[in-house]
Amino acid sequence: MSGPPETLRVEVPAALDGVRLDRAVALLRGLSRSAVRSLVEAGGVRVDGVVQPRGSALLATGGRLEIDGVAPEVPVLEADPGVAFDVVESDEDVVVVDKPWDLVVHPGAGHRSGTLAGGVLARFPDVGRLAAEGLCPPERPGIVHRLDRGTSGLLVVARSPRALASLGAQMAAHGADRRYAALVGGIVADDRGIVDAPLGRSVRRPTQMAVSASGREARTSYVVLARYPATRSTLVALALDTGRTHQIRVHMAAIGHPVVGDDRYGERSSGLGRGRFFLHAYSLAFDHPADGRRVTYRSELPADLAAMLPEPPVLPG
Repeated sequence: MSGPPETLRVEVPAALDGVRLDRAVALLRGLSRSAVRSLVEAGGVRVDGVVQPRGSALLATGGRLEIDGVAPEVPVLEADPGVAFDVVESDEDVVVVDKPWDLVVHPGAGHRSGTLAGGVLARFPDVGRLAAEGLCPPERPGIVHRLDRGTSGLLVVARSPRALASLGAQMAAHGADRRYAALVGGIVADDRGIVDAPLGRSVRRPTQMAVSASGREARTSYVVLARYPATRSTLVALALDTGRTHQIRVHMAAIGHPVVGDDRYGERSSGLGRGRFFLHAYSLAFDHPADGRRVTYRSELPADLAAMLPEPPVLPG
């Protein structure tokens, strides 16, 4: 059984300049306000080597922030029938859903309720047995992969122990096929390509990911579907050979073509809703846990994304 995480030591980035200490600690450690308050009061947070007892203290760029490790909190998941999402397919083993953007997949820091996991639990209560039997974390019953909040599209959830084991293994071995459509900034020169660059936590901005020589291997392949000189943008289809946090967003930004609307890794100038960017998981294929047959599901571009294109695209299989 693992213990608390090690002390986190970071140089305060420009993005946290003037931010309250307690807010920064909550972001960096993924803790609730009450947990941060307890940590600060216990002397577990230091700025430039000095214990900082006030959560209201403001951080300054370049300061040395140290946050002691604490046992991770386990969010409580409650069934939430008010969560809206479309079910593409369901049987005794799997549920394939079409996730709308602005929906968080499972509880975490800042998102304790209103998640896809809570919605799935409300519609399919049997997924709760997987957590009750200790087969998966209690806040993520049946969840074997995720989509970012601002990403829409297809996601599969396990309903049975055999499905959880099978889908988990397929995701780990890259046997499941996940394809995305993205509108990226600039005109992509090559018709197709592969971005092969390891990803890790950003040193300058700890809440973000970045290309890092010490990171985990990550590969994203892309094919150009259409180029739009008038808007200086390119529509691409992408496939993941690995599944790292923010992988497509970081890789495309790294080659100079950030996903349109992604203000974390690019520039926000798309006209989409705040937090929404042009990234849609349009195709999902995996071997069905019951009999091993290959099943494939597709999701068309949602209306808000399709409206940004001069004509409906033909998304490859």
